[in-house]
Amino acid sequence: MFHEDDFFTRITTSCADMDNMLGGGINCKEITEIGGVPGIGKTQLGIQLAVNVQIPLDYGGLGGKAIYIDTEGSFMPERALQIAQACIEDIETNGFYRKDFHVNMEPTSFLENIFYFRVCSYTEQIALINYLDKFISDHQDVKVVIVDSVTFHFRQDFDDLARRTRVLGGMALKLMKLAKQFSLAVVLLNQVTMKYTEGSFQLTLALGDSWSHACTNRIILYWNGNERYAYIDKSPSLPSASAPYSVTAKGIRNSASNCKRVKMM
Repeated sequence: MFHEDDFFTRITTSCADMDNMLGGGINCKEITEIGGVPGIGKTQLGIQLAVNVQIPLDYGGLGGKAIYIDTEGSFMPERALQIAQACIEDIETNGFYRKDFHVNMEPTSFLENIFYFRVCSYTEQIALINYLDKFISDHQDVKVVIVDSVTFHFRQDFDDLARRTRVLGGMALKLMKLAKQFSLAVVLLNQVTMKYTEGSFQLTLALGDSWSHACTNRIILYWNGNERYAYIDKSPSLPSASAPYSVTAKGIRNSASNCKRVKMM
C-alpha cells in the first residue's frame, strides 16, 4: 500500500549530508522552519533553495519558481547569481550535462524566476500572505515560498503578546493551506532569543512555545566549534539527527575539514 509520503517531492539543499538527514531535501506540502544564530547561514540556505527549486525535472529537480519574502533586507541578487552559476556548473560536472542545457538555463534566468517581495511591517507581511493564494493561482509553477525572516516585524512591532499569538496562528494556517493546495514547500527562517529554563538562560527560536506547533518540521542551525551543523528538532516523519554543512562561495555544500568561520556576502 502506497502512502502519501512516497509521493512527496523535495528540494535539494546542495548538501548531501543535510539532504540525507532530511530524507532527500526540503519537503513540499509542508512548512519547514529553519532557525539559528546570526551568521550561521539561514539566508544563504534560503537563497540556495530559491535557486535549487528551479533545477529542471530532467536533472532531478522540480523545474519550479520561488517566492522570496524579505522582511530584513537580507536578500542579495548578486549572491543569488553566484549560487545559480555554481548550480549550473555542478550539473555540468556531475555528468548530467546536455548540449541544450544553456539554451534555457542561464544564471540570470534563475533570478528572473524568483518573485521577490520586500515587506517593511507586520501588516504588510500579513497582507502579502493573504494575497499569495491569488498570486500562486496565477503562477502555479511556484514550488517554494521562503520568508526571511518570519520573526523580524513580530518581534519589533508587538506589545500585546496574546494578539501576536493569534495573528501568527492565522498566518501559519494560511501558509499551511498554500503548501497543501499548491503542493509547494514553505520555508520560514527564524531568529533566536534567550529563554530562562531550569535556572539558566538558553538560546531558543523566537516567537514562543505556541509558534513551535505551527510548523511541520523545525531545523536548528548551530556552531560546533568552527563547523556548522543542522539539527532536526521536530518532525512527524524524521528522527532527530544532525548533519554538518558549509557555506561556501558556491552556496550550501558538504562540510569540509578546513571549514572556517567566515562571513559570506
